[in-house]
Amino acid sequence: MSGAQHAAGLARVVAFYETLSPQSLACIGEVYAPDARFKDPFNEVQGLAAIENVFRHMYRQVHEPRFSVTSSMGEGAEAWLAWEFRFRFQGWRESEVQLVRGATHLRLAPDGRVTEHRDYWDTGEELFARLPLLGGLMRFLRRRLGAS
Repeated sequence: MSGAQHAAGLARVVAFYETLSPQSLACIGEVYAPDARFKDPFNEVQGLAAIENVFRHMYRQVHEPRFSVTSSMGEGAEAWLAWEFRFRFQGWRESEVQLVRGATHLRLAPDGRVTEHRDYWDTGEELFARLPLLGGLMRFLRRRLGAS
């Protein structure tokens, strides 16, 4: 992969995520290779239809999801993104915007499309600790297990 193809592929991924909508999922094949793999803390899938389903499920579970890529870097066929994901929970505290910070490791095909996508983020701190019952238990455990 040339440096120009890499840069174009990475820019395409960033633009895809920052403008993600249910309608833009129709263009997922421009960003992901047909047999691409996708893994996050809740999903591990392969293929365009399965990846698209992960995002369609996200739109059913949360209100107003939005990704902001805060930094990106790449070399050769590999790239990293740092991002922030904002959303509102469905069904409770819908007025409060939630923020999850994470990172993504990507492998790109020679044509610049994503062949492997792996998200890294702390589900405990970034998500579960915000849930009413589970959050209280997690704060208790953190206090008990922490050094201070």
